[in-house]
Amino acid sequence: DEFIAFAVDGAVRMQRLINDLLSYSRVTTKGREFKPVDMNEVLKQTLLNLKGALDECGASVTADPLPVVSGDSTQMEQLLQNLIANAVKFRRAETPTVHISAERGPKDFVVSVRDNGIGIEARHLDRIFVIFKRLHGSAEFPGTGLGLAICKKIVERHGGRIWVDSQVGTGSTFHFTLPLGKP
Repeated sequence: DEFIAFAVDGAVRMQRLINDLLSYSRVTTKGREFKPVDMNEVLKQTLLNLKGALDECGASVTADPLPVVSGDSTQMEQLLQNLIANAVKFRRAETPTVHISAERGPKDFVVSVRDNGIGIEARHLDRIFVIFKRLHGSAEFPGTGLGLAICKKIVERHGGRIWVDSQVGTGSTFHFTLPLGKP
């Protein structure tokens, strides 16, 4: 029974990895044509998708008014979903809080997703967007290590960039840019 359980667990992890690799590869090959996307509507749908996980830990997600951008609405949803889900997953003992805001710059919007999670050591900030570069073991925090790599690929497909500001024990703020015009 123990060996069967190990085999089943391995198969489940492998299926998750295959699905995430497919998502990663499809960002550019299966992306939809860019159209006007209301990020407020994207956030509403994202919160519905994450309702179970948010309710389970009592997470609070707030947002300022978000812009309408030119993009792929499905990928924008996946981007916000990955960032919010990470904020909930990598939380401290206190109730998770997430706040999303956007600022209009001269050439782009800067969207920020701020959390009160565990934070990331400065020496790891560059590697978190690299495929398979996990900072924690899967026993501590489940996942495949592809979520932020997918986020980076989505943002780059839309002509933007993504980065993070973080402090261990205080939380992280993920920022990404989306061009004002058509990328």
